[in-house]
Amino acid sequence: MSDLPTPETSPPPGETTPAPRSRARMLELVFPKDTNYLGTAFGGFVLSLMDKAASVAAVRHAGGAVVTARMDGVDFHVPIRVGDAVALDARVVRVGRSSMRVRVDVYREHMASGEQQLATTGFFVFVAVGEDGRPRPVRPLGEGLDTGSEEPDPEARP
Repeated sequence: MSDLPTPETSPPPGETTPAPRSRARMLELVFPKDTNYLGTAFGGFVLSLMDKAASVAAVRHAGGAVVTARMDGVDFHVPIRVGDAVALDARVVRVGRSSMRVRVDVYREHMASGEQQLATTGFFVFVAVGEDGRPRPVRPLGEGLDTGSEEPDPEARP
């Protein structure tokens, strides 16, 4: 089930509400400057978006500064083309003492039809750091959320 606000659940203007913890969603358009000579998104462009989304999820979970320690298991399934939207869903799936493993699913969206297709998946590891730059502890994930799942969350499509 989606946790996005609906007109019935949206807060009144000016009222503050908490952001989702341990998760981030982003949407980005693909322009010619983001693509290679075949008109498909550069891998580095997609990785950069994934790192941004993952870091937002990690910062939200840690409640402070984090640094990227590792990215692994990145699989490019289908190309993303000029004019597509890139919809990213990042969620913290495992927590250690000071580290967090974040899964990022990237969907390519055909803007006119609204059809989405899983294009890229990957995992990132972040370490929470204090003001001194040294690792600091982070809270555990809520019960049932520490999954490390290798599968995308079909309910979380951006």
